[in-house]
Amino acid sequence: MNITNIDTYKVSVPLIKPFKTALRTVVVAESIIVKVTCDNGIIGWGEAPPTHVITGESLASIEAAIQQVMKPALLGKSLLNYEAIFHELSAVLVGNSSAKAAVDMALYDCLAQNCRLPLYQFLGGHKDEIETDFTVSVNGPEEMGEDAVRYVQQGFDVLKVKVGKDDIATDLKRIAEIRKRIGNEIKIRLDANQGWQPKEAIRIIRKMEDLNLNIELVEQPVKAHDLEGLKQVTDAVETLIMADESVFTPKQALEVVKSRSADLINIKLMKAGGIYQATIINQLAEVSGMECMVGSMIETRLGITAAAHFAASKKNITRFDFDAPLMLAKDIVDGGIQYNGRKITFLNRAGLGISQIHVEGEVVHG
Repeated sequence: MNITNIDTYKVSVPLIKPFKTALRTVVVAESIIVKVTCDNGIIGWGEAPPTHVITGESLASIEAAIQQVMKPALLGKSLLNYEAIFHELSAVLVGNSSAKAAVDMALYDCLAQNCRLPLYQFLGGHKDEIETDFTVSVNGPEEMGEDAVRYVQQGFDVLKVKVGKDDIATDLKRIAEIRKRIGNEIKIRLDANQGWQPKEAIRIIRKMEDLNLNIELVEQPVKAHDLEGLKQVTDAVETLIMADESVFTPKQALEVVKSRSADLINIKLMKAGGIYQATIINQLAEVSGMECMVGSMIETRLGITAAAHFAASKKNITRFDFDAPLMLAKDIVDGGIQYNGRKITFLNRAGLGISQIHVEGEVVHG
């Protein structure tokens, strides 16, 4: 099963409502779609959205990395020797984690199809159904409260609330308003996207604990590079602390595990460089007794399908953040994961189960 071609396509899909975090505001989801073709007729799909403020990549850099560097390195290679291929993919250029992830997931799609298994079964098959949270963008307290109520009414019982954009007093008002409106039964996860200083984080988290706001976890409260500050927060509060932007690579995961800088790790394929490296991160966390969540960027159902297959395959992955496709004004994917409210299920098809992609006025077939 040799790789005969790697094609790339640009897609752009508007969001239903602007997505706002402490780092950025997104109104249109842009991505590079990857199509890997093998000599036995198998076709695999991948996706890479540009997330400048997190991975440092743009549409142009992703496409260039794939077409100018990865494609020449991989053409003609046999996927039956996939251990060597994934090592080469990781080493062929520095960084460019989203570009690597798109190719990686397309290769895994091909491998699972060759074995005639859905990808989640090829990778381990721990679960055949998962549930996603839904994200409340950072806005004023009233608007966030209204959004939270709407998502709960739509059937979501876990909300991921974005904070960290303004002062901690405003953040506290946001969280208190949401809790007042949705009651105590709904889980709330906070994501500060590096928006707080360590002492600020400790102050607001302790205050939330004193007010019994019942926060399940706080994700990346401090700057990505500040592992000392992250540990300071983790050690000072009872609420679980999750590392996100602090962990791109297995080496960074090892540092978090060794120092116990966080209680949990959020794995994203776009940070890790794909499923191969994400699996190593999860294994490192698992042997240390640290559970993982798998999250995503603002991606179409293609990229989320790959992330969901990986997440469902592993016992140690216990939380899922796959709401991005539900934020988009249209769906460009035929096949892939299926949503029923918060529940995500998998088609009984080999690989990712994707048959075609609608790309800027044309249909690209698998």
